[in-house]
Amino acid sequence: MMKCTEKQAQWSALIVDDEPFARASLRTLLEREPDAITIFEARNGQEATSLILNERPDVVFLDVQMPEMNGFDVVRQVGAAAMPEVVFVTAHDRFAIQAFEINALDYLLKPVSEERFAEALQRTRSHLRRHGDDGERIVSLLQTLASPPKTLKRIAVRSAGKTRFVDLEDVLWIQAAENYVQLHTATSRHLVHATIQSMLGRLDPEVFVRVHRSAIVNVRNIMQIETAEPGEYLLTLDNGFCIQSSRRYNEIIKKWISNRP
Repeated sequence: MMKCTEKQAQWSALIVDDEPFARASLRTLLEREPDAITIFEARNGQEATSLILNERPDVVFLDVQMPEMNGFDVVRQVGAAAMPEVVFVTAHDRFAIQAFEINALDYLLKPVSEERFAEALQRTRSHLRRHGDDGERIVSLLQTLASPPKTLKRIAVRSAGKTRFVDLEDVLWIQAAENYVQLHTATSRHLVHATIQSMLGRLDPEVFVRVHRSAIVNVRNIMQIETAEPGEYLLTLDNGFCIQSSRRYNEIIKKWISNRP
């Protein structure tokens, strides 16, 4: 654990990451700011918990993925009474929606750019200036962690340095694209850093069903099903787009066309 007290602090920040380079990068960005900031560092979740409880920083830049005790575990262990503002730091877009679901102040995607960090810091400053006792929001954060949503309702999509949210009810189908998936709506397409299998695990199984190794469809948008090759089907969506299923998933489609529950 390290502490910087060379400046008369106006506010304090804790950097939590098991990677020394990642901590050093965030420290460098913080030290460039004109505000006087006390900077603490923690190498793991246990150190982070101790520093939060003992030093009471104003904001925590918290890595999501750490061995033994991840960022979400830190929030659980600290508890609502002592939890400061949280900016989650992650290498994967798929954690972004979870960060916002638990009321994080913001999230940063590694490697953190100067522009994106400046946006998060500005948001942090603005919030701290108008922030008194925000116990209700932190309690909500902990309650959400205790009973996280079983399935996603919307997903965060990053593009050109901005984050927008796509309602999953608007998604017609999802296409695998190596380590990414592409969300297809009636009017747009969005690329998300996630595998098709990991995405399937966060979707409502009553709505989204895999029909091919590279395709998940929203069953509410299937307009017509035709027989194609033996054991395969051609699915026509509301927008007229056609997706061919593979034999591996033919039992699922047979259930639909036979009106079985």
